[in-house]
Amino acid sequence: MYRSLLYLLAFTCFISCKSKTENVASKVDLPPNIVLIFTDDQGYQDIGVFGSPNILTPNIDQMAKDGVKLTSYYSAQPICSASRAGIMTGCYPNRIGIHNALGPGSPVGINANETTMAEMLKAKGYKTAIYGKWHLGDDQKFLPTRHGFDEWFGIPYSNDMWPHHPWQGTVFNFLPLPLYENETVIDTLEDQSQLTTRLTEKSVDFINRNKDNPFFLYVPHPQPHVPLFVSDKFKGKSERGLYGDVIMEIDWSVGKIIEALQKNGLEDNTMIIFTSDNGPWLAYGNHAGSALPFREGKGTAWEGAQREPFVIKYPDKLTPNRTLDTPIMAIDLLPTIAEVTGAQLPNQTIDGVSVWKVLTGESTKSPQEAYFFYYRVNELMGVRYGKWKLYFPHRYRTMNGQEPGKDGLPGEYRMVDMTEIELYDVTQDVSEIKNVAAQHPEVVEKIKNLADGMRAQLGDALTDVIGSENREPGKLD
Repeated sequence: MYRSLLYLLAFTCFISCKSKTENVASKVDLPPNIVLIFTDDQGYQDIGVFGSPNILTPNIDQMAKDGVKLTSYYSAQPICSASRAGIMTGCYPNRIGIHNALGPGSPVGINANETTMAEMLKAKGYKTAIYGKWHLGDDQKFLPTRHGFDEWFGIPYSNDMWPHHPWQGTVFNFLPLPLYENETVIDTLEDQSQLTTRLTEKSVDFINRNKDNPFFLYVPHPQPHVPLFVSDKFKGKSERGLYGDVIMEIDWSVGKIIEALQKNGLEDNTMIIFTSDNGPWLAYGNHAGSALPFREGKGTAWEGAQREPFVIKYPDKLTPNRTLDTPIMAIDLLPTIAEVTGAQLPNQTIDGVSVWKVLTGESTKSPQEAYFFYYRVNELMGVRYGKWKLYFPHRYRTMNGQEPGKDGLPGEYRMVDMTEIELYDVTQDVSEIKNVAAQHPEVVEKIKNLADGMRAQLGDALTDVIGSENREPGKLD
Protein backbone atom coordinates (compact mmCIF):
# COMPACT_ATOMS: atom_id res chain seq x y z
CA MET A 1 0.00 0.00 0.00
CA TYR A 2 2.75 2.40 0.99
CA ARG A 3 4.78 1.53 -2.12
CA SER A 4 1.72 2.04 -4.35
CA LEU A 5 1.12 5.44 -2.78
CA LEU A 6 4.72 6.43 -3.52
CA TYR A 7 4.34 5.35 -7.16
CA LEU A 8 1.12 7.38 -7.44
CA LEU A 9 2.75 10.48 -5.96
CA ALA A 10 5.77 10.10 -8.23
CA PHE A 11 3.58 9.66 -11.29
CA THR A 12 1.45 12.69 -10.36
CA CYS A 13 4.60 14.77 -9.86
CA PHE A 14 5.95 13.61 -13.23
CA ILE A 15 2.77 14.56 -15.05
CA SER A 16 2.56 17.92 -13.24
CA CYS A 17 6.21 18.78 -13.85
CA LYS A 18 5.97 17.65 -17.48
CA SER A 19 2.90 19.83 -17.96
CA LYS A 20 4.61 22.84 -16.39
CA THR A 21 7.74 22.27 -18.48
CA GLU A 22 5.72 22.04 -21.68
CA ASN A 23 3.79 25.17 -20.72
CA VAL A 24 7.02 27.11 -20.07
CA ALA A 25 8.46 25.83 -23.34
CA SER A 26 5.37 26.85 -25.27
CA LYS A 27 5.52 30.34 -23.75
CA VAL A 28 9.19 30.65 -24.67
CA ASP A 29 8.55 29.43 -28.21
CA LEU A 30 5.82 32.00 -28.86
CA PRO A 31 6.96 35.00 -30.90
CA PRO A 32 6.61 38.29 -29.02
CA ASN A 33 3.44 40.32 -29.01
CA ILE A 34 3.83 43.80 -30.49
CA VAL A 35 2.07 46.85 -29.03
CA LEU A 36 2.59 50.18 -30.80
CA ILE A 37 1.13 53.26 -29.07
CA PHE A 38 1.26 56.28 -31.37
CA THR A 39 0.12 59.75 -30.33
CA ASP A 40 -0.72 62.69 -32.60
CA ASP A 41 1.17 66.03 -32.58
CA GLN A 42 2.92 65.35 -29.27
CA GLY A 43 6.06 67.33 -28.51
CA TYR A 44 9.38 65.86 -27.39
CA GLN A 45 9.16 67.53 -23.98
CA ASP A 46 5.56 66.52 -23.20
CA ILE A 47 6.54 63.55 -21.02
CA GLY A 48 8.13 63.60 -17.58
CA VAL A 49 11.09 61.41 -18.51
CA PHE A 50 11.75 63.66 -21.54
CA GLY A 51 11.82 66.81 -19.44
CA SER A 52 8.28 68.07 -18.94
CA PRO A 53 8.23 70.42 -15.95
CA ASN A 54 4.46 70.30 -15.44
CA ILE A 55 2.89 67.16 -16.99
CA LEU A 56 2.82 64.00 -14.88
CA THR A 57 3.32 60.78 -16.85
CA PRO A 58 4.17 58.10 -14.26
CA ASN A 59 3.31 55.11 -16.48
CA ILE A 60 5.44 56.18 -19.44
CA ASP A 61 8.23 57.19 -17.03
CA GLN A 62 8.10 53.71 -15.47
CA MET A 63 8.07 52.16 -18.92
CA ALA A 64 11.34 53.99 -19.65
CA LYS A 65 12.86 52.66 -16.41
CA ASP A 66 11.77 49.15 -17.37
CA GLY A 67 12.96 49.56 -20.94
CA VAL A 68 14.96 51.79 -23.27
CA LYS A 69 14.59 55.51 -23.92
CA LEU A 70 15.67 56.87 -27.32
CA THR A 71 16.64 60.53 -27.52
CA SER A 72 17.37 60.74 -31.27
CA TYR A 73 14.34 58.99 -32.74
CA TYR A 74 12.72 60.64 -35.77
CA SER A 75 9.23 60.26 -37.17
CA ALA A 76 9.05 59.60 -40.92
CA GLN A 77 7.68 63.06 -41.78
CA PRO A 78 6.34 66.08 -39.88
CA ILE A 79 2.70 65.56 -40.89
CA CYS A 80 -0.08 63.03 -40.19
CA SER A 81 -0.66 60.79 -43.22
CA ALA A 82 2.93 60.76 -44.44
CA SER A 83 4.20 59.91 -40.96
CA ARG A 84 1.78 56.99 -40.66
CA ALA A 85 2.70 55.71 -44.10
CA GLY A 86 6.35 55.58 -43.04
CA ILE A 87 5.88 53.70 -39.80
CA MET A 88 3.38 51.24 -41.30
CA THR A 89 5.44 50.31 -44.40
CA GLY A 90 9.11 50.94 -43.56
CA CYS A 91 9.33 53.33 -46.52
CA TYR A 92 9.94 57.02 -46.90
CA PRO A 93 6.35 58.19 -47.47
CA ASN A 94 7.22 59.86 -50.78
CA ARG A 95 8.50 56.50 -52.09
CA ILE A 96 4.93 55.18 -51.88
CA GLY A 97 3.17 58.35 -52.98
CA ILE A 98 1.70 59.48 -49.64
CA HIS A 99 2.17 63.21 -48.99
CA ASN A 100 0.88 65.65 -46.35
CA ALA A 101 -2.44 64.94 -44.55
CA LEU A 102 -5.15 63.26 -46.60
CA GLY A 103 -8.55 64.87 -46.27
CA PRO A 104 -12.01 63.28 -46.20
CA GLY A 105 -12.92 61.81 -49.56
CA SER A 106 -9.29 61.69 -50.66
CA PRO A 107 -8.90 60.16 -54.15
CA VAL A 108 -5.69 58.46 -53.00
CA GLY A 109 -4.65 56.25 -50.11
CA ILE A 110 -2.30 53.43 -49.32
CA ASN A 111 -1.74 51.13 -52.29
CA ALA A 112 -2.86 47.50 -51.97
CA ASN A 113 0.55 46.50 -53.34
CA GLU A 114 2.31 47.88 -50.27
CA THR A 115 2.87 45.59 -47.29
CA THR A 116 1.87 47.11 -43.96
CA MET A 117 3.26 46.03 -40.61
CA ALA A 118 -0.12 44.43 -39.92
CA GLU A 119 -0.02 42.41 -43.14
CA MET A 120 3.55 41.32 -42.44
CA LEU A 121 2.62 40.05 -38.96
CA LYS A 122 -0.73 38.59 -40.01
CA ALA A 123 1.15 36.37 -42.48
CA LYS A 124 3.15 35.14 -39.47
CA GLY A 125 -0.04 34.09 -37.65
CA TYR A 126 -0.60 37.22 -35.57
CA LYS A 127 -4.01 38.59 -34.62
CA THR A 128 -4.08 42.28 -35.51
CA ALA A 129 -6.08 45.29 -34.34
CA ILE A 130 -6.04 49.07 -34.67
CA TYR A 131 -7.89 51.25 -32.17
CA GLY A 132 -7.66 54.92 -33.09
CA LYS A 133 -6.87 57.13 -36.07
CA TRP A 134 -5.96 55.54 -39.44
CA HIS A 135 -5.43 58.44 -41.91
CA LEU A 136 -4.16 56.49 -44.93
CA GLY A 137 -7.32 56.94 -46.99
CA ASP A 138 -11.01 56.80 -46.07
CA ASP A 139 -12.46 55.02 -49.11
CA GLN A 140 -13.38 51.43 -48.30
CA LYS A 141 -10.47 50.06 -50.33
CA PHE A 142 -8.02 52.07 -48.20
CA LEU A 143 -9.41 51.17 -44.75
CA PRO A 144 -7.17 49.30 -42.25
CA THR A 145 -9.34 46.17 -42.46
CA ARG A 146 -8.26 45.94 -46.13
CA HIS A 147 -4.58 46.29 -45.16
CA GLY A 148 -3.91 43.59 -42.60
CA PHE A 149 -5.98 44.51 -39.55
CA ASP A 150 -8.57 42.04 -38.24
CA GLU A 151 -10.29 44.71 -36.16
CA TRP A 152 -10.67 48.50 -36.19
CA PHE A 153 -12.44 50.95 -33.94
CA GLY A 154 -11.74 54.62 -34.51
CA ILE A 155 -11.73 57.52 -36.95
CA PRO A 156 -10.48 57.58 -40.57
CA TYR A 157 -8.61 60.90 -40.45
CA SER A 158 -7.72 63.74 -38.07
CA ASN A 159 -10.18 64.70 -35.36
CA ASP A 160 -10.34 68.33 -36.55
CA MET A 161 -11.74 67.33 -39.94
CA TRP A 162 -15.30 67.95 -38.81
CA PRO A 163 -17.91 70.75 -38.91
CA HIS A 164 -16.55 72.36 -35.72
CA HIS A 165 -13.23 73.32 -37.32
CA PRO A 166 -12.46 77.01 -36.64
CA TRP A 167 -12.19 77.59 -40.41
CA GLN A 168 -15.37 75.72 -41.32
CA GLY A 169 -17.30 77.62 -43.97
CA THR A 170 -14.33 79.75 -45.01
CA VAL A 171 -11.53 77.30 -45.83
CA PHE A 172 -13.23 73.95 -45.19
CA ASN A 173 -16.68 72.41 -45.47
CA PHE A 174 -16.25 69.21 -43.49
CA LEU A 175 -19.01 66.66 -43.00
CA PRO A 176 -19.64 65.03 -39.57
CA LEU A 177 -16.71 63.00 -38.21
CA PRO A 178 -17.45 59.26 -38.59
CA LEU A 179 -16.65 56.67 -35.93
CA TYR A 180 -15.97 53.23 -37.41
CA GLU A 181 -16.35 49.70 -36.10
CA ASN A 182 -14.44 47.69 -38.69
CA GLU A 183 -15.96 48.89 -42.00
CA THR A 184 -19.23 50.23 -40.60
CA VAL A 185 -19.89 53.80 -39.48
CA ILE A 186 -21.54 53.32 -36.11
CA ASP A 187 -21.77 56.98 -35.06
CA THR A 188 -20.74 60.53 -35.90
CA LEU A 189 -18.86 62.37 -33.21
CA GLU A 190 -19.96 65.62 -31.60
CA ASP A 191 -18.15 65.07 -28.30
CA GLN A 192 -14.75 63.33 -28.32
CA SER A 193 -14.19 63.36 -24.56
CA GLN A 194 -14.71 59.59 -24.17
CA LEU A 195 -12.62 58.54 -27.17
CA THR A 196 -9.33 57.92 -25.32
CA THR A 197 -11.18 55.83 -22.72
CA ARG A 198 -13.02 53.80 -25.37
CA LEU A 199 -9.85 53.10 -27.34
CA THR A 200 -8.19 51.93 -24.12
CA GLU A 201 -11.09 49.64 -23.22
CA LYS A 202 -10.99 48.14 -26.72
CA SER A 203 -7.23 47.57 -26.39
CA VAL A 204 -7.55 45.84 -23.03
CA ASP A 205 -10.36 43.63 -24.33
CA PHE A 206 -8.27 42.67 -27.37
CA ILE A 207 -5.36 41.64 -25.12
CA ASN A 208 -7.68 39.58 -22.92
CA ARG A 209 -9.18 37.80 -25.94
CA ASN A 210 -5.82 37.03 -27.56
CA LYS A 211 -3.68 36.02 -24.60
CA ASP A 212 -3.06 32.54 -26.07
CA ASN A 213 -1.77 33.62 -29.49
CA PRO A 214 0.65 36.29 -30.72
CA PHE A 215 -0.91 39.65 -31.53
CA PHE A 216 -0.14 43.09 -32.96
CA LEU A 217 -2.00 45.91 -31.22
CA TYR A 218 -1.73 49.36 -32.84
CA VAL A 219 -3.13 52.26 -30.78
CA PRO A 220 -2.84 55.52 -32.78
CA HIS A 221 -4.48 58.03 -30.42
CA PRO A 222 -6.27 60.97 -32.11
CA GLN A 223 -5.03 63.16 -29.23
CA PRO A 224 -3.31 65.52 -28.48
CA HIS A 225 -4.12 66.77 -32.00
CA VAL A 226 -6.53 69.72 -31.74
CA PRO A 227 -9.36 69.94 -30.86
CA LEU A 228 -8.35 68.74 -27.40
CA PHE A 229 -10.76 66.50 -25.50
CA VAL A 230 -10.38 64.75 -22.16
CA SER A 231 -12.72 62.74 -19.95
CA ASP A 232 -13.96 64.04 -16.61
CA LYS A 233 -11.54 61.81 -14.71
CA PHE A 234 -8.59 63.90 -15.91
CA LYS A 235 -10.20 67.28 -16.50
CA GLY A 236 -8.34 69.98 -14.55
CA LYS A 237 -5.73 67.56 -13.19
CA SER A 238 -2.64 69.02 -14.85
CA GLU A 239 -0.61 72.15 -14.13
CA ARG A 240 -0.29 72.46 -17.93
CA GLY A 241 -3.99 73.10 -18.51
CA LEU A 242 -6.16 71.13 -20.92
CA TYR A 243 -3.20 69.98 -23.00
CA GLY A 244 -1.56 68.48 -19.92
CA ASP A 245 -4.85 66.82 -18.93
CA VAL A 246 -4.94 65.10 -22.33
CA ILE A 247 -1.39 63.79 -21.98
CA MET A 248 -2.13 62.53 -18.46
CA GLU A 249 -5.09 60.56 -19.81
CA ILE A 250 -2.92 59.06 -22.54
CA ASP A 251 -0.42 58.08 -19.85
CA TRP A 252 -3.28 56.44 -17.93
CA SER A 253 -4.14 54.52 -21.11
CA VAL A 254 -0.54 53.28 -21.40
CA GLY A 255 -0.77 52.09 -17.80
CA LYS A 256 -4.01 50.19 -18.45
CA ILE A 257 -2.53 48.41 -21.47
CA ILE A 258 0.57 47.39 -19.50
CA GLU A 259 -1.64 46.25 -16.63
CA ALA A 260 -3.64 44.03 -19.01
CA LEU A 261 -0.40 42.49 -20.28
CA GLN A 262 0.70 41.82 -16.69
CA LYS A 263 -2.62 40.26 -15.66
CA ASN A 264 -2.45 37.87 -18.61
CA GLY A 265 1.19 36.92 -18.01
CA LEU A 266 2.24 38.54 -21.30
CA GLU A 267 4.41 41.44 -20.17
CA ASP A 268 7.81 39.75 -20.50
CA ASN A 269 7.19 38.51 -24.03
CA THR A 270 5.67 41.72 -25.37
CA MET A 271 7.48 44.51 -27.19
CA ILE A 272 5.63 47.71 -26.33
CA ILE A 273 6.56 50.99 -28.03
CA PHE A 274 5.41 54.51 -27.24
CA THR A 275 6.07 57.41 -29.62
CA SER A 276 4.35 60.14 -31.69
CA ASP A 277 3.70 60.89 -35.36
CA ASN A 278 5.33 64.35 -35.39
CA GLY A 279 6.01 67.38 -33.24
CA PRO A 280 3.63 69.97 -31.78
CA TRP A 281 1.32 72.18 -33.83
CA LEU A 282 2.76 75.41 -32.47
CA ALA A 283 0.14 77.71 -34.06
CA TYR A 284 -2.32 76.53 -31.41
CA GLY A 285 -0.40 78.08 -28.53
CA ASN A 286 -1.66 76.79 -25.16
CA HIS A 287 -3.35 73.86 -26.92
CA ALA A 288 -0.04 72.75 -28.46
CA GLY A 289 2.80 70.75 -26.98
CA SER A 290 6.45 71.63 -26.52
CA ALA A 291 9.38 70.37 -28.60
CA LEU A 292 11.99 72.01 -26.36
CA PRO A 293 14.94 72.07 -26.46
CA PHE A 294 14.55 71.59 -30.21
CA ARG A 295 13.73 74.17 -32.85
CA GLU A 296 10.27 74.69 -34.36
CA GLY A 297 7.53 72.04 -34.60
CA LYS A 298 5.11 70.21 -36.87
CA GLY A 299 5.20 71.10 -40.56
CA THR A 300 8.91 71.92 -40.81
CA ALA A 301 12.15 69.97 -41.25
CA TRP A 302 13.74 71.32 -38.06
CA GLU A 303 14.45 68.99 -35.14
CA GLY A 304 11.30 69.94 -33.25
CA ALA A 305 9.16 68.62 -36.10
CA GLN A 306 10.32 65.01 -36.24
CA ARG A 307 12.49 64.32 -33.19
CA GLU A 308 10.01 62.57 -30.95
CA PRO A 309 9.83 60.89 -27.55
CA PHE A 310 10.37 57.15 -27.95
CA VAL A 311 10.26 54.43 -25.29
CA ILE A 312 10.49 50.69 -25.92
CA LYS A 313 10.05 47.92 -23.37
CA TYR A 314 10.61 44.21 -23.97
CA PRO A 315 11.65 42.51 -20.70
CA ASP A 316 12.61 39.18 -22.28
CA LYS A 317 15.20 40.75 -24.57
CA LEU A 318 16.05 44.36 -23.67
CA THR A 319 18.15 45.36 -20.66
CA PRO A 320 16.17 47.98 -18.73
CA ASN A 321 16.85 51.56 -17.69
CA ARG A 322 19.04 52.57 -20.61
CA THR A 323 19.15 55.73 -22.73
CA LEU A 324 20.31 55.62 -26.36
CA ASP A 325 21.25 58.64 -28.49
CA THR A 326 21.88 56.75 -31.73
CA PRO A 327 19.70 58.17 -34.52
CA ILE A 328 16.95 55.91 -35.83
CA MET A 329 13.75 56.66 -37.76
CA ALA A 330 10.20 55.32 -37.89
CA ILE A 331 11.00 53.59 -41.18
CA ASP A 332 13.33 51.27 -39.24
CA LEU A 333 10.61 49.82 -36.99
CA LEU A 334 9.05 47.44 -39.54
CA PRO A 335 12.34 45.66 -40.40
CA THR A 336 13.30 45.61 -36.70
CA ILE A 337 10.01 43.95 -35.78
CA ALA A 338 10.45 41.55 -38.71
CA GLU A 339 13.81 40.46 -37.30
CA VAL A 340 12.47 40.00 -33.78
CA THR A 341 9.35 38.07 -34.83
CA GLY A 342 10.83 36.09 -37.71
CA ALA A 343 8.35 37.67 -40.13
CA GLN A 344 9.16 37.99 -43.81
CA LEU A 345 10.07 41.45 -45.09
CA PRO A 346 7.99 42.99 -47.90
CA ASN A 347 8.90 41.93 -51.43
CA GLN A 348 9.10 45.53 -52.62
CA THR A 349 11.98 47.88 -51.77
CA ILE A 350 11.76 49.51 -48.34
CA ASP A 351 14.00 52.19 -46.84
CA GLY A 352 14.14 51.03 -43.23
CA VAL A 353 16.87 48.82 -41.76
CA SER A 354 16.66 46.73 -38.60
CA VAL A 355 18.06 48.57 -35.58
CA TRP A 356 17.73 45.60 -33.23
CA LYS A 357 21.47 45.58 -32.45
CA VAL A 358 21.24 49.24 -31.44
CA LEU A 359 18.30 48.54 -29.14
CA THR A 360 20.04 45.60 -27.47
CA GLY A 361 23.25 47.58 -26.99
CA GLU A 362 25.29 45.34 -29.26
CA SER A 363 26.03 48.39 -31.45
CA THR A 364 26.00 52.15 -30.88
CA LYS A 365 26.06 53.03 -34.58
CA SER A 366 22.99 53.43 -36.72
CA PRO A 367 22.94 50.96 -39.63
CA GLN A 368 21.72 53.83 -41.82
CA GLU A 369 24.39 56.13 -43.22
CA ALA A 370 21.96 59.04 -43.30
CA TYR A 371 18.30 59.96 -42.86
CA PHE A 372 16.45 62.17 -45.34
CA PHE A 373 13.86 64.76 -44.38
CA TYR A 374 11.24 65.19 -47.05
CA TYR A 375 8.12 67.32 -46.64
CA ARG A 376 5.25 68.74 -48.67
CA VAL A 377 5.13 67.03 -52.09
CA ASN A 378 8.55 65.42 -52.42
CA GLU A 379 10.70 68.33 -51.22
CA LEU A 380 14.05 67.20 -49.78
CA MET A 381 14.68 69.79 -47.09
CA GLY A 382 17.27 68.19 -44.82
CA VAL A 383 19.64 65.31 -44.08
CA ARG A 384 20.87 63.85 -40.78
CA TYR A 385 24.39 62.41 -41.15
CA GLY A 386 26.10 61.30 -37.94
CA LYS A 387 26.13 64.29 -35.62
CA TRP A 388 25.32 66.68 -38.46
CA LYS A 389 22.00 68.02 -39.75
CA LEU A 390 22.13 69.87 -43.07
CA TYR A 391 19.32 71.93 -44.60
CA PHE A 392 18.93 72.80 -48.26
CA PRO A 393 17.36 76.12 -49.28
CA HIS A 394 13.61 75.97 -48.81
CA ARG A 395 10.65 77.89 -47.41
CA TYR A 396 9.39 77.04 -43.91
CA ARG A 397 6.90 78.37 -41.41
CA THR A 398 7.51 79.73 -37.94
CA MET A 399 5.57 81.15 -35.00
CA ASN A 400 8.60 83.09 -33.77
CA GLY A 401 7.56 86.71 -33.36
CA GLN A 402 3.92 85.85 -34.06
CA GLU A 403 0.91 86.05 -31.77
CA PRO A 404 0.24 82.47 -30.59
CA GLY A 405 -3.16 80.86 -30.82
CA LYS A 406 -5.25 80.28 -27.72
CA ASP A 407 -7.95 77.91 -26.46
CA GLY A 408 -8.38 76.02 -29.72
CA LEU A 409 -7.95 78.88 -32.18
CA PRO A 410 -4.72 78.98 -34.24
CA GLY A 411 -2.28 81.83 -34.62
CA GLU A 412 -0.86 82.83 -37.98
CA TYR A 413 2.49 81.49 -39.16
CA ARG A 414 5.16 83.67 -40.72
CA MET A 415 6.97 82.23 -43.75
CA VAL A 416 10.77 82.24 -43.91
CA ASP A 417 12.95 81.65 -46.97
CA MET A 418 16.21 79.79 -46.30
CA THR A 419 18.44 80.90 -49.19
CA GLU A 420 21.70 79.10 -48.43
CA ILE A 421 22.71 75.67 -47.14
CA GLU A 422 22.81 75.52 -43.34
CA LEU A 423 24.66 72.95 -41.20
CA TYR A 424 24.31 72.21 -37.48
CA ASP A 425 25.99 69.86 -35.02
CA VAL A 426 22.78 68.60 -33.42
CA THR A 427 24.63 66.67 -30.71
CA GLN A 428 26.16 69.86 -29.27
CA ASP A 429 23.87 72.54 -30.67
CA VAL A 430 20.54 70.80 -30.04
CA SER A 431 18.53 73.99 -30.61
CA GLU A 432 20.15 74.55 -34.02
CA ILE A 433 21.35 78.07 -33.34
CA LYS A 434 24.85 78.16 -34.90
CA ASN A 435 25.13 77.52 -38.63
CA VAL A 436 28.60 76.01 -39.19
CA ALA A 437 28.39 75.25 -42.92
CA ALA A 438 31.27 77.63 -43.73
CA GLN A 439 33.54 75.91 -41.18
CA HIS A 440 32.92 72.38 -42.50
CA PRO A 441 32.88 72.41 -46.31
CA GLU A 442 33.94 68.75 -46.47
CA VAL A 443 30.89 67.70 -44.42
CA VAL A 444 28.62 69.80 -46.63
CA GLU A 445 30.07 68.17 -49.73
CA LYS A 446 29.66 64.66 -48.31
CA ILE A 447 26.01 65.26 -47.41
CA LYS A 448 25.30 66.85 -50.79
CA ASN A 449 26.59 63.69 -52.45
CA LEU A 450 24.38 61.53 -50.23
CA ALA A 451 21.41 63.74 -51.08
CA ASP A 452 22.11 63.40 -54.80
CA GLY A 453 21.98 59.62 -54.40
CA MET A 454 18.60 59.82 -52.73
CA ARG A 455 17.30 62.31 -55.29
CA ALA A 456 18.14 59.81 -58.02
CA GLN A 457 15.89 57.30 -56.26
CA LEU A 458 13.01 59.41 -54.94
CA GLY A 459 13.40 62.76 -56.67
CA ASP A 460 13.26 66.24 -55.21
CA ALA A 461 10.74 68.93 -56.13
CA LEU A 462 13.06 71.66 -54.80
CA THR A 463 15.68 70.85 -57.44
CA ASP A 464 13.29 69.56 -60.13
CA VAL A 465 14.79 66.06 -60.01
CA ILE A 466 12.52 63.17 -61.00
CA GLY A 467 13.20 59.96 -59.06
CA SER A 468 13.39 56.51 -60.66
CA GLU A 469 11.91 54.51 -57.76
CA ASN A 470 8.76 56.34 -56.70
CA ARG A 471 5.67 54.14 -56.50
CA GLU A 472 2.08 55.19 -57.05
CA PRO A 473 -0.36 55.48 -54.14
CA GLY A 474 -3.63 53.62 -54.22
CA LYS A 475 -6.21 55.44 -56.35
CA LEU A 476 -9.97 55.34 -56.66
CA ASP A 477 -11.24 53.54 -59.75
